[in-house]
Amino acid sequence: MTIFLNFFRFGHSLAALALWVGMLSPTQAADFTAGSLALNDLWVRASVPGQTNGAGYLQINNPTSSTDRLLSAQSEAATRVELHTVLTENGVAKMRQVQGVDVPANGSAKLAPGSFHIMFLQLTGPFKQGDTVPVVLKFEKAGDVRVNFTVKPSTYNPGGAAENGHGAGMKH
Repeated sequence: MTIFLNFFRFGHSLAALALWVGMLSPTQAADFTAGSLALNDLWVRASVPGQTNGAGYLQINNPTSSTDRLLSAQSEAATRVELHTVLTENGVAKMRQVQGVDVPANGSAKLAPGSFHIMFLQLTGPFKQGDTVPVVLKFEKAGDVRVNFTVKPSTYNPGGAAENGHGAGMKH
Protein backbone atom coordinates (compact mmCIF):
# COMPACT_ATOMS: atom_id res chain seq x y z
CA MET A 1 0.00 0.00 0.00
CA THR A 2 2.85 2.39 0.83
CA ILE A 3 4.40 1.78 -2.58
CA PHE A 4 1.07 2.52 -4.24
CA LEU A 5 0.65 5.81 -2.30
CA ASN A 6 4.20 6.91 -3.09
CA PHE A 7 3.68 6.09 -6.77
CA PHE A 8 0.35 7.97 -6.77
CA ARG A 9 1.97 11.06 -5.16
CA PHE A 10 4.90 10.90 -7.57
CA GLY A 11 2.58 10.55 -10.59
CA HIS A 12 0.38 13.37 -9.34
CA SER A 13 3.46 15.59 -8.89
CA LEU A 14 4.64 14.84 -12.43
CA ALA A 15 1.23 15.73 -13.85
CA ALA A 16 1.20 19.01 -11.91
CA LEU A 17 4.74 19.80 -13.06
CA ALA A 18 3.84 19.10 -16.69
CA LEU A 19 0.79 21.36 -16.41
CA TRP A 20 2.86 24.14 -14.80
CA VAL A 21 5.63 23.92 -17.45
CA GLY A 22 3.00 24.03 -20.21
CA MET A 23 1.53 27.20 -18.74
CA LEU A 24 4.97 28.83 -18.73
CA SER A 25 5.64 28.06 -22.37
CA PRO A 26 6.16 31.40 -24.17
CA THR A 27 4.73 30.22 -27.45
CA GLN A 28 1.67 28.25 -28.34
CA ALA A 29 1.43 25.99 -31.34
CA ALA A 30 0.70 27.97 -34.48
CA ASP A 31 -2.07 27.08 -36.89
CA PHE A 32 0.59 27.36 -39.64
CA THR A 33 4.25 28.40 -39.77
CA ALA A 34 6.32 30.18 -42.40
CA GLY A 35 9.96 29.92 -41.37
CA SER A 36 9.93 31.33 -37.82
CA LEU A 37 6.62 33.16 -38.33
CA ALA A 38 3.53 31.82 -36.56
CA LEU A 39 0.24 32.25 -38.45
CA ASN A 40 -2.97 32.01 -36.41
CA ASP A 41 -6.71 32.58 -36.60
CA LEU A 42 -7.02 32.49 -40.40
CA TRP A 43 -10.64 33.11 -41.43
CA VAL A 44 -13.05 34.49 -44.02
CA ARG A 45 -16.79 35.10 -43.77
CA ALA A 46 -19.24 32.90 -45.64
CA SER A 47 -20.58 34.50 -48.81
CA VAL A 48 -24.12 35.81 -48.99
CA PRO A 49 -26.19 35.44 -52.21
CA GLY A 50 -24.81 37.65 -54.97
CA GLN A 51 -21.51 38.37 -53.21
CA THR A 52 -18.57 38.30 -55.63
CA ASN A 53 -15.69 39.28 -53.30
CA GLY A 54 -14.46 38.22 -49.89
CA ALA A 55 -11.82 39.16 -47.35
CA GLY A 56 -9.38 37.07 -45.32
CA TYR A 57 -7.91 37.81 -41.92
CA LEU A 58 -5.13 36.40 -39.76
CA GLN A 59 -2.57 37.09 -37.05
CA ILE A 60 1.16 36.89 -37.92
CA ASN A 61 3.60 36.64 -35.00
CA ASN A 62 7.32 37.20 -35.55
CA PRO A 63 9.54 36.08 -32.62
CA THR A 64 12.77 36.85 -34.49
CA SER A 65 14.99 39.93 -34.48
CA SER A 66 14.40 40.48 -38.23
CA THR A 67 11.44 42.23 -39.83
CA ASP A 68 9.61 40.25 -42.51
CA ARG A 69 6.93 41.31 -44.97
CA LEU A 70 3.83 39.62 -46.40
CA LEU A 71 4.20 40.30 -50.13
CA SER A 72 1.24 38.57 -51.72
CA ALA A 73 -1.39 35.86 -51.58
CA GLN A 74 -2.66 33.45 -54.23
CA SER A 75 -5.74 31.26 -54.29
CA GLU A 76 -7.85 29.39 -56.80
CA ALA A 77 -10.88 30.58 -54.80
CA ALA A 78 -10.77 33.92 -56.65
CA THR A 79 -9.77 35.31 -60.02
CA ARG A 80 -7.51 37.86 -58.27
CA VAL A 81 -6.14 38.07 -54.73
CA GLU A 82 -4.69 41.32 -53.38
CA LEU A 83 -3.44 42.76 -50.10
CA HIS A 84 -5.58 45.72 -49.00
CA THR A 85 -5.89 48.26 -46.23
CA VAL A 86 -8.68 50.62 -45.23
CA LEU A 87 -8.10 54.38 -45.35
CA THR A 88 -10.49 57.11 -44.26
CA GLU A 89 -10.57 60.13 -46.57
CA ASN A 90 -12.98 63.01 -45.91
CA GLY A 91 -14.91 60.82 -43.49
CA VAL A 92 -15.33 57.99 -46.02
CA ALA A 93 -13.64 54.61 -45.52
CA LYS A 94 -12.05 53.30 -48.71
CA MET A 95 -10.11 50.13 -49.46
CA ARG A 96 -6.75 50.48 -51.17
CA GLN A 97 -4.37 47.85 -52.47
CA VAL A 98 -0.95 47.75 -50.74
CA GLN A 99 2.30 46.21 -51.93
CA GLY A 100 2.92 44.40 -48.65
CA VAL A 101 2.25 44.19 -44.95
CA ASP A 102 5.22 44.59 -42.60
CA VAL A 103 5.68 42.09 -39.79
CA PRO A 104 7.96 43.80 -37.26
CA ALA A 105 10.83 42.03 -35.51
CA ASN A 106 9.75 40.62 -32.14
CA GLY A 107 6.22 41.76 -32.96
CA SER A 108 3.13 40.93 -34.95
CA ALA A 109 0.84 42.05 -37.74
CA LYS A 110 -2.91 41.60 -37.50
CA LEU A 111 -5.01 41.49 -40.64
CA ALA A 112 -8.48 42.33 -39.36
CA PRO A 113 -11.78 43.91 -40.43
CA GLY A 114 -11.33 47.67 -40.92
CA SER A 115 -7.56 47.30 -41.38
CA PHE A 116 -5.16 45.24 -43.49
CA HIS A 117 -6.75 42.18 -45.12
CA ILE A 118 -6.46 39.75 -48.02
CA MET A 119 -9.01 40.63 -50.69
CA PHE A 120 -10.45 37.79 -52.79
CA LEU A 121 -11.80 39.42 -55.97
CA GLN A 122 -14.24 37.70 -58.32
CA LEU A 123 -14.77 34.53 -56.28
CA THR A 124 -14.77 31.32 -58.32
CA GLY A 125 -17.48 30.00 -55.98
CA PRO A 126 -19.15 31.13 -52.77
CA PHE A 127 -17.37 30.72 -49.44
CA LYS A 128 -19.49 28.17 -47.54
CA GLN A 129 -19.57 28.10 -43.76
CA GLY A 130 -17.46 25.28 -42.37
CA ASP A 131 -15.33 24.92 -45.52
CA THR A 132 -11.71 25.96 -45.86
CA VAL A 133 -10.14 28.23 -48.47
CA PRO A 134 -6.62 27.18 -49.54
CA VAL A 135 -4.21 30.09 -49.99
CA VAL A 136 -0.48 30.46 -50.63
CA LEU A 137 1.04 33.37 -48.69
CA LYS A 138 4.37 34.77 -49.91
CA PHE A 139 6.73 36.38 -47.40
CA GLU A 140 9.88 38.32 -48.23
CA LYS A 141 12.14 36.25 -45.94
CA ALA A 142 10.05 33.30 -44.76
CA GLY A 143 9.07 32.37 -48.34
CA ASP A 144 5.87 30.68 -49.49
CA VAL A 145 3.52 28.83 -47.16
CA ARG A 146 0.30 26.96 -47.94
CA VAL A 147 -2.46 27.73 -45.46
CA ASN A 148 -6.21 27.24 -45.09
CA PHE A 149 -8.64 29.96 -44.07
CA THR A 150 -11.67 28.70 -42.14
CA VAL A 151 -15.02 29.94 -43.45
CA LYS A 152 -16.97 31.45 -40.52
CA PRO A 153 -20.67 32.43 -40.58
CA SER A 154 -21.50 35.47 -42.75
CA THR A 155 -22.38 37.36 -39.55
CA TYR A 156 -19.13 36.48 -37.75
CA ASN A 157 -17.74 39.56 -36.03
CA PRO A 158 -14.80 39.05 -33.67
CA GLY A 159 -14.42 42.82 -33.18
CA GLY A 160 -17.85 43.42 -31.66
CA ALA A 161 -20.67 45.75 -32.60
CA ALA A 162 -18.47 48.55 -33.95
CA GLU A 163 -17.64 46.58 -37.08
CA ASN A 164 -20.60 46.10 -39.39
CA GLY A 165 -18.96 43.58 -41.66
CA HIS A 166 -16.17 43.96 -44.19
CA GLY A 167 -16.85 46.60 -46.76
CA ALA A 168 -19.83 48.13 -44.98
CA GLY A 169 -20.10 51.64 -46.38
CA MET A 170 -16.74 51.46 -48.14
CA LYS A 171 -15.88 52.51 -51.65
CA HIS A 172 -13.89 49.90 -53.55
